[in-house]
Amino acid sequence: MPWFAWLLAAAALGVAEFLTLTLVFGLLAGAALVAAVVAGIGIGLLGQLVAFAAAAAAGLVVVRPFALRQMASAPLIREGSDALVGKRAEVMQEVTATHGLIKISGEAWSARAFDESLVIPVGALVDVMEIEGATAVVYPRELLP
Repeated sequence: MPWFAWLLAAAALGVAEFLTLTLVFGLLAGAALVAAVVAGIGIGLLGQLVAFAAAAAAGLVVVRPFALRQMASAPLIREGSDALVGKRAEVMQEVTATHGLIKISGEAWSARAFDESLVIPVGALVDVMEIEGATAVVYPRELLP
């Protein structure tokens, strides 16, 4: 019953992955499942170890770097106030380093200038650089005189 030992190893590695979230133990658990299938077919210990090593190497060399890149990339869909960053807005009340009012996507937002030395007049178009709480930090689309 070597296949059962491989299944126990896969379960233990799966629990370790659940506790650490490193993607290493999960891939090793998958390799142990491959070795369990090989053992279930009736191939000897050397074949099981080769299958385990090949599956583990493939997972750690091919799958893990790809998965880590996917996890590190920014989400494609921005939600909430994050979706406003990069949008164009119109100044409704003069924007300074401390206060102002803009209109973004039909909504009025409090605003302040990204560059503290700027005073952005009413009617100017601005880009939303970031959102801090309920305040949009903006920069004019065209440099002011």
